[in-house]
Parts: sequence; structure tokens; C-alpha cells
Amino acid sequence: MLADSFPWLTTIFALPLVAALLVPVIPDRDGNVLRWYATGVAIADFALMCVLFWQHYDPQISGFQLVEKFSWIPQLGISWTVSVDGISMPLVLLAGFVTSMALLSAWQVDRKPRMFYFLMLVLYAAQVGVFIAQDLLLFFIMWEIELVPVYLLVCIWGGPKRQYAAIKFLLYTAAASIFILIAGLALALSGSGPASFDIADIALKEFPLALQLPLYAGLLIAFGVKLAAFPFHTWLPDAHGEASAPVSMILAGVLLKMGAYGLMRMNMGLLPDAHVYFAPVLVTLGVVNIVYGALTSFAQTNMKRRLAYSSVSHMGFVLIGIASFTDLGINGAMLQMISHGLIASVLFFLTGVTYDRTHTMTMQDMGGIGIFMPKVFALYTAGAMASLALPGMSGFASEVTVFIGIATSDFYSLTFRIAVVFLAAIGVILTPIYLLSMVRQVFHGSFYGSKEIPACDITDPELREDFIENQAAVCFGTNCILPGEAAFIDSRPREVAIALSFLVAIVAIGCYPKIAMQVYDTTTVAINSVATQAYAQVRSTEETIGFNAPSLPPLAKIAEFSPD
Repeated sequence: MLADSFPWLTTIFALPLVAALLVPVIPDRDGNVLRWYATGVAIADFALMCVLFWQHYDPQISGFQLVEKFSWIPQLGISWTVSVDGISMPLVLLAGFVTSMALLSAWQVDRKPRMFYFLMLVLYAAQVGVFIAQDLLLFFIMWEIELVPVYLLVCIWGGPKRQYAAIKFLLYTAAASIFILIAGLALALSGSGPASFDIADIALKEFPLALQLPLYAGLLIAFGVKLAAFPFHTWLPDAHGEASAPVSMILAGVLLKMGAYGLMRMNMGLLPDAHVYFAPVLVTLGVVNIVYGALTSFAQTNMKRRLAYSSVSHMGFVLIGIASFTDLGINGAMLQMISHGLIASVLFFLTGVTYDRTHTMTMQDMGGIGIFMPKVFALYTAGAMASLALPGMSGFASEVTVFIGIATSDFYSLTFRIAVVFLAAIGVILTPIYLLSMVRQVFHGSFYGSKEIPACDITDPELREDFIENQAAVCFGTNCILPGEAAFIDSRPREVAIALSFLVAIVAIGCYPKIAMQVYDTTTVAINSVATQAYAQVRSTEETIGFNAPSLPPLAKIAEFSPD
């Protein structure tokens, strides 16, 4: 049948890319046609994804599905091989949904709209390409393509320090991605069996531990930078602080998940023996991310930077779940990726909505604006509740699953597990404090706790003149702007629809996590099975040659893997 032989995955990748190539020739004067065109293409591609996976994806199959393979560069053994499985399919849908909403939120872009929508569509295609690539070199190419539009989107449409933030992002991620290329070449050309860049073929190979360990370390750096794992996270607050709201939505909602996806796909799936040794490192980094990100958030006065460090904190749960050696833990890590993608996207979107009204990201310059914007206040509060893991929302389901997964793991000593759960719980306790304090300071009550909303000090000559003549200046805390310069109204229907689209998905997953888990459970269980078998083999080898726990790396000694 045509439906079975048609290259569907190639189509969902090519549609936004081809549409982007047509952007320069579309007649448009004010950007309105381009706006509808780019948004329509994104939504159509997302709808195609939904139909494709609903009809042709089987969640009971753990391996790759919808495989499409075409010879691309035969001299180098590179082929266009794309497919999906349980850990890539949900992320493809997440990329499609978040990017579609980001384009819908970019309705007011009036500076170089042709270039903006071109870059957004290219970025859309690159994201999809990363998640569907089954060839390692194809994966690397998509990974590199994605860097260029993000760099330009931050550099051109960002804030005052946009060039610094964009260059920092590019240097961090481009330098770290070299490890992906090196590891891909090493995995393809070494080990048992013929040379191949196909991930399915590489998974069947056996590699010596002496090779696995350095490759795992290099990939951990590469993916750790993208995931914003400590200490490779410093690019993220700068990029978020300067990026426009649509770009921040994609940064937090999708790009961070690429790092976690790489860890699961390559580190855990292709280098399972090394994963046994590095698992305590991942757990330790996860705990550091959770606590450090939460504590650092308190020091941020910029709304976006506070949310950026919140993302650093929440991604720590993904690291812990990946290294838990339990089916529940890795399922929780996957659920946290999806959940955080939705929650972070809606919070950054609503932060952008707030900025459109106030023209500031500094919390000290606001106060009591919830009185003027009750819909924005209500939607933002709902997003914050989801982020602080309120029961009934997806954040609670994912974090609890990770907690139970690591707490019930038989692969770590009781002391180590107690320490991890205790420290991670501190981060969970801190999260509502810094999020609700931000909501209170920005939206609720009055500025600096006064009983009345203060009159701002109008020092700008233009504002003063207009205020004297028309009494028309608008005050947000101590920040004053003219109504003509700000969208001084509550949420528009389009903005409410975008926020509710995220919140409905967040509540649905929170109330019934099986909606998401049933899609990837078979695959994550299979990946965890490979890791646990590798653990058993490593312990068996150590006992055979007379080694025991002290032969493990230093951090593994701290973890004190308990005997089977």
C-alpha cells in the first residue's frame, strides 16, 4: 500500500524545510502573509505527525519503526536513515507542538519578518531531524544545522546583550558537539562487525570498556552542554535572558531535551558498560543541578533568568532517572522531559506576554500588575503551579516517578539513595518558594509590600509631557510607559488559546500519566534492560578476576553499588 511505503518521516522533515526555502519569494509587505504562511505550515506539519503516529506507530514495539533508508553518500557509507521509537516519537511531537505554538506567539514580529520566519522553519526541520535520525553522521549534521538558526534568532531579535549571549551559546554547543562527531566515527569504524553509522547496527556491536569509557565521557560533555547540566549550563541563562519569547519557548521546550535524548540514545543505549561506571556521576550531577538551580534562582531579578535556572534545576531529575537502573526511574525521566517541555514553554510564553505590556523583565520594576491583567495573572499562576509539581499536573507525576525510581533502585547503597532523595527533596521544597515569590512580586499585591500601588516617578521628558497633557502614562510598579508603546490590555484570545493549549496537556498528563507513558514504556524498559544486563556482566567479570567494588571509579565507590 502507498500509505505503508510512502516516506512519511522524510516528509515531516522536508515540509518545513521546503516551506522555508519558499519564504524569500512569497510576496509580502508588512509580514502578515508570511506570518500566516509559516504558522500554517508548522501546524500542518504537526497535524501530519499526529495522523502518522496514530495510524502507523505501534507502542508495543520497542525497536525502530517507520524506517526509511536511502543511500546518500555511498563513498563514506552515509545513508539517509530515519526512524522513530518510543523515546524519539514523543519528542518529535513535542518539537512540532512547541514550535507551532512559538510561531503562533510570534504574531507581533515586525523586524525582518521574512528572515525570522525562514529561520524558524529551518529550526523546526532541524529539530525533527535530530530526533528521527538513525544514522550517526546524519544525527550530527542535524545537530549542527540546528545551531545556526538559534544563533541568528538570538543575535538579531534578542535583548541588549544578544550578541554576547548568541556567541556564548554557539561556542559552547559547537565546541561540545565535536565529541559527537568523534564518538560517531569511533563507534562506526571500531568494534565487532562491519563498519556502519546505523544506530541499530552499532547497538549490536561489542566495544571494549577501554574504548567505551572515553567515548562516554566525551558524549556526556556534548549532551551535558545541551541539557544545561552543571557546570556546562552557563550559556542557558544568558541565552534565555536575551532571546525573544518564541525562541525561549523552543530553547527550554525542545533544545534542552536534545541533550537528554542523546544521553538515552547513545550513552545509555550504545555504551551500556560505561554507563554502569558513569551512572553515579549522572546521579550526582542531577542532584547538583536540582539544588544549585533552585538556589541560584533566588538571586535572579530578571524573570527569564529565574525561569532559566529553574530549567537547570528541573533537568536534574532527568539525569537521576536515566541513571536509576529502574524501569520506573527511566520512565520518569522521559515523562519529565515531556512535562518540562510543556511547562517551561508556557511560562516563557506568558513572560513574553508580560513583557509586551510592561517593556521590562526586571521584577523590581513591576508590582501589582495582576490587577490590570487578571487573565495573564491566572494563566501564569497555573503554569507556576505546574512547575512546582502541584498534584494533578504533569510536573508532580514526573518528579514523583523519578523519586520512587531512584529510591527503589537495588543498584545503589541505601545510604547513597537516602542522600540523593534528601538533597533532591530540598530542591523540590525550594521550587515553590522562588516561583511563588516571583508571581507575588510581579502580579499580586503591591510594590514592595505597600498597601497601595505606588505612583511611578516620571523622569522621561516625553512621558512627563504626555502625562501632564493627557494624564496618559501607565505605571507598572515603578516602570512607566505610554499606552501607545505597550499593549496595555489583558490577554488577547490568541494568547489565551496558546496558554490553554499547553495547560490542558499539562493537566491531562498530570491526571492520567499513562497517556504519555504508554507511548514509550516498551522502549524505555528495553533500554534499561540493556543497562541492567551490562551491570550484571560488569559485576560478574569483577568477581571472576577477583575485583570488587573498590575497582570501580571514585564516584562509584561513593555510591557503593550493592550486590545483586
